[in-house]
Amino acid sequence: MEHAGELAVQRRAGVRAAALGSARTRPEVPAVAAEFLERQRMLLIGATGRDGHLWASVLTGPEGFARAVDERTVVIDAVPGERDPLAGLDGGRIGMLAIEPMSRRRMRVNGTVSREGGRLVVRTEQAYANCPKYIQAREIVTEPPTPGTGSTGSTESTGFSSATAFDGDDRRWIEGADTFFVATSAPGLGADLSHRGGKPGFVRVLDDRRLVWPDYVGNSMYMTLGNLELDDGCGLLFLDWESGDALHLTGRARVDWDPGDVPGAQRLVHFEVDRIVRVREASPLRWRFAEYSRHNPPV
Repeated sequence: MEHAGELAVQRRAGVRAAALGSARTRPEVPAVAAEFLERQRMLLIGATGRDGHLWASVLTGPEGFARAVDERTVVIDAVPGERDPLAGLDGGRIGMLAIEPMSRRRMRVNGTVSREGGRLVVRTEQAYANCPKYIQAREIVTEPPTPGTGSTGSTESTGFSSATAFDGDDRRWIEGADTFFVATSAPGLGADLSHRGGKPGFVRVLDDRRLVWPDYVGNSMYMTLGNLELDDGCGLLFLDWESGDALHLTGRARVDWDPGDVPGAQRLVHFEVDRIVRVREASPLRWRFAEYSRHNPPV
């Protein structure tokens, strides 16, 4: 069931609940979704870290590393690494996205998380499929045996660097991206992890701490925007698909309902960063680009 933030955004957007139809969520993971999940090598997650900030991150493994063991329990044989801003994740709300770029299929699962040794166990509260719009087709081409220990933008041996403002490399990375992932949450109501895609340049860096992206037409559930209506905390993840590097951002986001002259935008989302974490070879997977989504508006 939609919460107050989602209902408020739906009303402002002129969407009636009856029009959502099959887009509604359910707490159980359907059999077809469980089969899809078990085939995936990559899982995106959003949760609150030990620092109290909301972060988006990535987990990887062989097929079957993430699986539904019953209708409402997902077991993930992976945990965030020590360089990850979600290192030590154990408890609280979690949003998850399983996405298969080549087929442009995706599903979202939200719930509560606990840790059992080297695995995460999720009790599901929402499970649902998403439309394939704005997903760029990619396929896995190789997987190095172990992640590296270098760092992006840093000479530290810990494999990451941290900052509070964008540097030139960050700006080029963000403005050249065709995909990123966004984590949001609503107090006492749950976390969510969603995909955003478009032509390179659809995300614009405004200055050394602010960026903006267009909100295109989607499934009209407005889970991301609904959460932001209640809590402006937000985590973003940009992946370098060829190197496995990750750019994690946490900060605050607000919705601008005037899209201006941005092609395809129904509204804009402005984001101001509080902290940046750059991790080299955060993912062992390497992907080859195939084609852009035909739904991407021009930039």
